[in-house]
Amino acid sequence: MEEWDQTTKSTLTQIPLLTTKAGPRDGAAWTQRLKEEYKALIAYTSMNKSNDNDWFRISAANPEGTRWTGKCWYVHNLLKYEFDLQFDIPVTYPATAPELELPQLDGKTHKMYRGGKICLTVHFKPLWAKNCPRFGIAHALCLGLAPWLAAEIPILVDSSMIKHKDDAASSSEV
Repeated sequence: MEEWDQTTKSTLTQIPLLTTKAGPRDGAAWTQRLKEEYKALIAYTSMNKSNDNDWFRISAANPEGTRWTGKCWYVHNLLKYEFDLQFDIPVTYPATAPELELPQLDGKTHKMYRGGKICLTVHFKPLWAKNCPRFGIAHALCLGLAPWLAAEIPILVDSSMIKHKDDAASSSEV
């Protein structure tokens, strides 16, 4: 954590660490892990809202908690850019981090894999491995998706690879 800025450190220390080492195939232990995941997500979301830094909404898309969907957004030049967010919990979770997907951005940046999966291999995966099983979905969003959005969205906007929804609507009316 020594290379992180003070805000990141402060945020990370407020997200509860998880204790149950269980994946989708582990029955009751997985149910316990999901409860911990929800507690961490609620804490992270509450903290973001209290700091006026609300930037995502996600929920389990199936009763097993293995498929998650939602929205994330990034504000650049006072304009809000919103994207669909989805991911599956890997069978080998928590040893393997989820692959976060932003399907609308598929093919728009080199820091993305097929299907809109964001590239987290160099910086985030080693961190995840070092902190398994204490890290969960909230940590993946905080340390994976948030920095990725902060690095990539301004570049995509400035290079006209993505347009704000108001710009896209006005250009289609012409």
